[in-house]
Amino acid sequence: MAKKEKVKKPIFKRVWFWVLVIFVVIIAANMGGGDDTASTTDTGKTETASASPSSEKVTADAPKKEEAKAEPKKEVKKEEPKKPEMTLSQENAIQSAKDYIGTMAFSKTGLIKQLEFDKFSNADATFAINHIEVNWNEQAAKSAKEYLDTTSFSRSGLIQQLKFDGYTTEQATYGVDKVGL
Repeated sequence: MAKKEKVKKPIFKRVWFWVLVIFVVIIAANMGGGDDTASTTDTGKTETASASPSSEKVTADAPKKEEAKAEPKKEVKKEEPKKPEMTLSQENAIQSAKDYIGTMAFSKTGLIKQLEFDKFSNADATFAINHIEVNWNEQAAKSAKEYLDTTSFSRSGLIQQLKFDGYTTEQATYGVDKVGL
């Protein structure tokens, strides 16, 4: 009996889709930092410092009060960069990883390889994988179901195929159990 060749699923690329996604992410990143009032309002420093009936009056010294308010805003902004400890490339890698997981099943190593194929560095691809929430056992189960929808496998053959795709033995076994094989 002839030995079955391992089937590797092709991954269809939509170049224009990814160009558009990157373009939208860049625009969103550039627009995200422009709202000074929200950051000072959230801290409450500006509100408590200027919350008086005289602050609502339009007087000649109103611009001076606005200038005084402007300086604390700058100080608040200096504290904010601690939060986005990601580069744009890392953010894009995370979004691409989420997009891929949303459309098809991947193992952890398979998704890293796919992101590298998309020209992300190994460091950015690995960073993305470590910063998304994925149940890799469920991904193995989805992969197992996709394989069984297109071809026949023995239990051990499907486990071997899932391991070839980058799933651990435990994940592959979980996936095969989940589909009832």
